[in-house]
Amino acid sequence: MFPFFFDPTMVLLLPALLLAFWAQARVKSTFAQYSHVASRRGVTGSDVARALLMQFGLSDVPVRPIAGNLTDHYDPGSRSLSLSDSVYGSTSIAAIGVAAHEVGHAIQHQEGYMPLQFRNAIVPVVNIGSMAAFPLFFIGLLFRGQTLMNVGIVLFLGVLVFHLVTLPVELDASSRALKVLDGTGMLASDELVGARKVLNAAALTYVSATVMAAAQLIRLLVLRNMFGGDD
Repeated sequence: MFPFFFDPTMVLLLPALLLAFWAQARVKSTFAQYSHVASRRGVTGSDVARALLMQFGLSDVPVRPIAGNLTDHYDPGSRSLSLSDSVYGSTSIAAIGVAAHEVGHAIQHQEGYMPLQFRNAIVPVVNIGSMAAFPLFFIGLLFRGQTLMNVGIVLFLGVLVFHLVTLPVELDASSRALKVLDGTGMLASDELVGARKVLNAAALTYVSATVMAAAQLIRLLVLRNMFGGDD
């Protein structure tokens, strides 16, 4: 048996880790680049969010500031939209792109976009699974208990499903954002190029998270085959 926190299967995670580091660096650098490019119309991220929400009949969805960097999100539970400090009051192309992306999620919610509904439905189960999967698996690994290892794998499979569903949700929200920004003229065509780069960079973080989850699942399966018991 190898030390608890390291075994040869860790090498399976290296490509996913490298992709994750690169994706994080890419989104931070791209956002930083276009956060210094002001839009010609001079509207802020919060202005854009409220205007787009009103356009789609979602004027009852509040737009609130939230602390942190790139902490922007739409909460379907409270039907509220939160924009980070670097987006809420900023007039940059990056801020407008991110704000419109979050409005895209609000529009998805309004229209009953199926992948979003499915993701929201499985969140409670996935949260439990993500906390219990590794402890159960490694307890099973320690005592050569095949059943516990299998339960851990099944729970972690739910985490992978969550990431796989999140990808189309995020890509669709970005697509909606770019279309509506183009259609309303809030960004000129050359400014849309910058917004698209910011949103594409953000999408890479979801791709890397999915790849990491898949690599983790493969690692668990390999460990089970190497050390699984016969119960």
